[in-house]
Amino acid sequence: MQFHHVVTAAVLAIGAVTGAHAYDPKATIADLDARLAKIGAPKLDGTDKVADKDVPALYFGERKINNNYDVVDAVRKAHSATATVFVKQGDEFVRVSTNVLTPEGKRGVGTQLARNAAYEAVSKGQQYCGPIDVLGTAFDACYNPIKDGGGKIIGASYIGHKK
Repeated sequence: MQFHHVVTAAVLAIGAVTGAHAYDPKATIADLDARLAKIGAPKLDGTDKVADKDVPALYFGERKINNNYDVVDAVRKAHSATATVFVKQGDEFVRVSTNVLTPEGKRGVGTQLARNAAYEAVSKGQQYCGPIDVLGTAFDACYNPIKDGGGKIIGASYIGHKK
């Protein structure tokens, strides 16, 4: 009986890898968060200019994420998804790393997470997955809070698949 469960799990895993769930937002956000965690633990250290705003500088390990697009661009390449890392500034979440473009074709850094269902969830330390409007475009999205070593919410991660 044990063997049967292992085979079933293997078949399911292969199905996931071969694209049966190519646009699974929960799998995509898990990949983004894993890529960030591999760099190191999240923390805030000082401030940094993003677009025309001074915001907290968000680090994973020794790598500053503000104005660094390696991870979000890798997620776009791997999953054809939009991806963003937000830093928490006061009551707002500000985009500090993103592959989401403004209507002018620039990265949407310095813009804030809209006060929507995703904002409500990550503010409470919870995941949000569902339909969302990002700068005027509909996405199937997931957002996760980013917490520092003490459990304080210091940011949020996001991925979206265009609907």
